[in-house]
Amino acid sequence: MRSFRGGPDTWFYSTPLNQAGPVILPRGVLIEVRAGRRLEIVADPLKKVPGSANGEFFVDRTCIACETCAQLAPEIFEEAGEFFQVRRQPVTREEIRCATRALLACPVGAIGTLHRNHAKAVMHDFPLRIDGCVYYCGFNSRKSFGANSYFVAHPNGNWLVDSPRFTPHLVHRFEAMGGIRYIFLTHQDDVADAAKFASHFRAARIIHHADSPAQRDAEVVLDSAAPAVIEPGFRIIPTPGHTRGHCVMLYEERFLFTGDHLWWEPDANRLGASRSACWYSWPAQTASMRRLLDETFEWLLPGHGDRCHLPPAVMLNELASLVDRMCA
Repeated sequence: MRSFRGGPDTWFYSTPLNQAGPVILPRGVLIEVRAGRRLEIVADPLKKVPGSANGEFFVDRTCIACETCAQLAPEIFEEAGEFFQVRRQPVTREEIRCATRALLACPVGAIGTLHRNHAKAVMHDFPLRIDGCVYYCGFNSRKSFGANSYFVAHPNGNWLVDSPRFTPHLVHRFEAMGGIRYIFLTHQDDVADAAKFASHFRAARIIHHADSPAQRDAEVVLDSAAPAVIEPGFRIIPTPGHTRGHCVMLYEERFLFTGDHLWWEPDANRLGASRSACWYSWPAQTASMRRLLDETFEWLLPGHGDRCHLPPAVMLNELASLVDRMCA
C-alpha cells in the first residue's frame, strides 16, 4: 500500500472504493473518503508533471496553469507548456514556507509533498498582509480559474474584493478580523463563492449591472459609466473591456484592485493586458485603460497576473506605455 502527504496533517493511502480511506479514481485523482463522504482532492505523485525537479514538492497534471504558485513562490515554480512545474526544490525555511503557501492557495490541489509538511501551520499566514490593512486572501478558487482575491480591513466595515474559496479557515479569520461588510466583484468571471460569504457575513455584494447575471441577487448593482463612491476612500471605476460590466476599485489613491483589466508582467518588466482574453471589446478596454491615466495609485492588485508596487509617477508612465501598445 502506497502513502503520501496531502493536506494539513493528513496522510493518504490507496484503498478500495467501498471502504473508508483515500481512493484512486479511474482518472487517477486521489481523494480522501471518510464514511463514504468526499472531503478533499489532493495531488497525485504518480501524475507528476514531467520535467519537474525531483524532491519533496511536486505538481501533478491536474494543474490548470493559473499562475498562482509562481506568484507566491517564483523561485520554485515555473511555467512548463500547459502546466506549471517545480523549477527547483525549496531549500531555505522561507522558500519552503512560500512553496507551502502555494500548495494551500492552488485552486485545484495540484501541488503536493511526498512526506509530512507544515501546511497546518502555514495556513495561518492567510490572509497574507500586502501593505497596511490590505491582504491577499489565498485559497484561490477553481470557479474563478484561480483568480486572486483581497481583504481590506477598515474601521467602517471590512471589504472582500472578489472571492476566494469558502473555507472554514478563512471564515474564522475574517470573523476574527471583524467580519465583512462589502464584497466588491470586479466582474462576472471572479465571483466564485461570493454568495456564500455574503450569506454568512450578511455582506452586501457590489457588481455592475452588465455583469450582474453572475450574481442575480446582488445587494448593490451599479448601472452607470461614472465612478461610484460607496464609502469614503473607496471609489469604483467602470472599466468595460474584458467584460462589459468590468470595474476596478481605487482605495485611498494607493491601491488599485484591477480584476482582469490590468496586471504586471514580471518577465517583460511592464504592465500588461490581454487582447486574447478580452471577452467584450478591445477598443472599450483600451479606452478604459486610458481613463485610468487620471488616477493616482502605487499598488496594482489584479485578479489574474502578478501584483506590483511602484512609485505613483513610475506607475503612471508604465500605464501610459501600456496604452500606447494597446493602441498600436
